[in-house]
Amino acid sequence: MSDSIGIRLQVYLAHAGVASRRACEEIILAGRVSINGSAATELGVRVKAGDRVELDGRPVGREERKRYLLLNKPPGYLSAMKDPEGRPLAVSLLKGVAERVYNVGRLDQWSSGLILFTNDGDLAFILGHPSGGIDKEYLVTTDAPLGDDFFAAFREGVDIDGVVYRADSVERVGESSARIVLVEGKNREIRRVLERFDRRPRVLRRVRIGPLTIGDLAEGSFRDLGEGEAEALKAYGRKKR
Repeated sequence: MSDSIGIRLQVYLAHAGVASRRACEEIILAGRVSINGSAATELGVRVKAGDRVELDGRPVGREERKRYLLLNKPPGYLSAMKDPEGRPLAVSLLKGVAERVYNVGRLDQWSSGLILFTNDGDLAFILGHPSGGIDKEYLVTTDAPLGDDFFAAFREGVDIDGVVYRADSVERVGESSARIVLVEGKNREIRRVLERFDRRPRVLRRVRIGPLTIGDLAEGSFRDLGEGEAEALKAYGRKKR
């Protein structure tokens, strides 16, 4: 880091494992960050060598060791770093992880499957960028048989309250089950489309994020990405952009 130039505060926070770069911008604008005791609420401010950065009054230092963790989230856990209602958090399942990591992307509370945690702001930016194009694969089992109209409509795009939900691919696995691949992944997308067809998911599980698959990872368990997996994920994101 150059003493005279420094790096942008949101980049510093992301590299410290606070959150993704975009989320760090929101944290700054909310007035939660200070530099050398003075509130920093502008995105253009820079951190120089020797500066003391605090978030909510607590010192923030750059993480030296990058961690990349893949969790098989059980249903009932929130993909958030805190919850005012005290509901269980997926991050609480990462026992023994010393680094401060955060989730990249989300799974809603009652969905299960793969979610990535990291303190690498650069990777989070690649995966979280709207143009990232990281595809994610889901297996869903519903409470009643799925008609052919569901598959055709989801491929073409379903307009719900002015928002178009479109799967990259959707195929039948069984009478009441489907394999769905999403790229953009709008909030509760699969659930909303199923509701349009008067169906509810009994199981909604994410089994793949880009090149990473769930394999035999047990529900509630996590693992570090193997050698080369993080770089492969970054390369996958760059290729898709």
